[in-house]
Amino acid sequence: MNPYALTLWSLAIALIAQSLVSGLYIELYLRKDQSNGLRRAWLAIAIGSLLLALHHGYTVELALRTGLYDMRQAVLAALTAIFFALGTYGIRRQQA
Repeated sequence: MNPYALTLWSLAIALIAQSLVSGLYIELYLRKDQSNGLRRAWLAIAIGSLLLALHHGYTVELALRTGLYDMRQAVLAALTAIFFALGTYGIRRQQA
């Protein structure tokens, strides 16, 4: 697999994982049995996660349109998003 394809795959994985994380945090925000401060914190993290997913999408678009890419940054983004998703899933399971 060449570096360009690895970059695109990594960014796609990062985009999907970050979107799933956003959905899980929105689910935590929608739970009514928590204090308002905690609910606002979940919403703030969800919005930040959605913005990161949007950034990954723009990076994929930049790579596809212009051919500009950074493989190391893309792989790092994918790994970060995966570990963030695993951590979020663990928090969600603990609260259920």
